Amino acid sequence: MLSFLRKRDKIEDHPPFAAMPVRMVTAGPAHLQLAVHVAGRLGAGGRAPIVCLGGYTRNMLDFADFIRGFRLTEDGERAIVAIDLPGRGRSAYLPPKAQYSTLDDADAVIEVLTALGIRGAIVLGQGHGGQIAMLVARKRPPLLAGVMLVDAGPVTDPRGIVRVRTNFRHIAALKSERAARDAAGKIAAADYPGESEARLAELVARQYRSDGRGRLDPLFDPALIAQLDAFEFDDVLEPQWQLFDALAPFPLMLVRTQLSDQLRRETFDEMARRRPDAGRLAISGAGSPALLDGPEELRAIGAFCAGIDAPEDSEEVA
Repeated sequence: MLSFLRKRDKIEDHPPFAAMPVRMVTAGPAHLQLAVHVAGRLGAGGRAPIVCLGGYTRNMLDFADFIRGFRLTEDGERAIVAIDLPGRGRSAYLPPKAQYSTLDDADAVIEVLTALGIRGAIVLGQGHGGQIAMLVARKRPPLLAGVMLVDAGPVTDPRGIVRVRTNFRHIAALKSERAARDAAGKIAAADYPGESEARLAELVARQYRSDGRGRLDPLFDPALIAQLDAFEFDDVLEPQWQLFDALAPFPLMLVRTQLSDQLRRETFDEMARRRPDAGRLAISGAGSPALLDGPEELRAIGAFCAGIDAPEDSEEVA
């Protein structure tokens, strides 16, 4: 078996995945098997489903608490779909030397939504997932009914990119699983101050698993990190306001965590200025990825989604 496929063999054994069973959908330019979790029944009650897309090296585990809390307290009938992008979570890696790209990730999401028969989704995109949401709006607008951008916008903060790269390489260089877990816990504590050690361990397990040989294995393709080598803290990245403008036809919600280093406050304010009709939510005392499991966040998202219905011809395709 090819090495890039063999790495996926035992990932289903990672305990946190047990609560999020998936179906595999072949999608994207590379025709990869992508993991898709569906909570609820698509098309139930005419409600537009929420589609969750994670950050650059993240996976659907980031949305586990949100999905459970939203369906329990806000809207138990609205289906929620979580997709692991190529090279993340339980989705397949690209072959060696192939390059991951945001454009290809967007095409993969478009194919997954089409395969599921979804036409008119509320996309909740964190970081990189928000970039994909904007691309979907530009490339295939009928697939969308609304968008929630969480620590995401048309101007990416290079500090967040460099920190992802630095943190991964620091953990990868440690020789024991215990040392790696301790380091990962300290990194998580910077984004979630005040959380217990047990809770921080849960958050670390959303991005790393034991490899059974005394090391931590990332739940993403390390090749994603290699593609970040060109970025530095003081880089000025080109704004992509034309992508943000593609969201003009859709209801929009803007969310920013207080400790985020992925989306600068001035960018968030400019987004709000350009879309004064957009809902806004600031999450205090936390960083990226936003957990979205507190009562205030769940109520705000529930209020935004209320009344956003799917087109009548939207239905699940087996």
